[in-house]
Amino acid sequence: MKQHTYFGEIVKGYSIPVLNNREIRATAGIMFLAAFISLLLILSGGNFIPVKYVLSVFVIEFSIRLFIAPKFAPLLIIGRFIVGNQNPEYVGAAQKKFAWYIGFVISVIMFFLLVIVNAYSPITGIACLICLILMFFESAFGICLGCKLYGVIKNDKAQYCPGEICDVKQKHEIQKISGRQRFVLIGLVAFLVLLSLAFNNNFKQKPHNLFQKKKHEYK
Repeated sequence: MKQHTYFGEIVKGYSIPVLNNREIRATAGIMFLAAFISLLLILSGGNFIPVKYVLSVFVIEFSIRLFIAPKFAPLLIIGRFIVGNQNPEYVGAAQKKFAWYIGFVISVIMFFLLVIVNAYSPITGIACLICLILMFFESAFGICLGCKLYGVIKNDKAQYCPGEICDVKQKHEIQKISGRQRFVLIGLVAFLVLLSLAFNNNFKQKPHNLFQKKKHEYK
């Protein structure tokens, strides 16, 4: 295979080009953290400067991944450095490319609206929420929602999915959720409902400064 005819890396023992999912997952965590902090700064003080830098980096990152090569994408290089001592977990490159196109389109839309047009709207809010959900699922659970969509749209079955989730198999005993465990989840929901009923007024009140109150009491 010539270098320019495939997307991903050729690894011995794998029939298709693959990527290291550990560094991809680490990078998703970095991107999620950057986007989440930027969102907090917008919501708390209306500071849109950090998110404009973040979006600019995202557009560059996805452009290099898709149109040059993933191994030259700067954030993926940082992810590789962070998890460099961990054994690689190979994943099919085709489904990752499809998922990254989704990220690229969302990033370009938000970059155009927030950086070029310098305006925000429900469109940017929804796009940001989708982006955060995609990155959170990738980094926290190792679930690539874009890859799942790839399996639905494409006729060909995705290969080498993280955790072998593409393969239909019986769950191990340690993976099964028992009736008692379901009861625990129901109990948690019931507890939250009772908590909201009992302390609803307390939750609505803004907390006071504990030390200032004590100082006032001693005057």
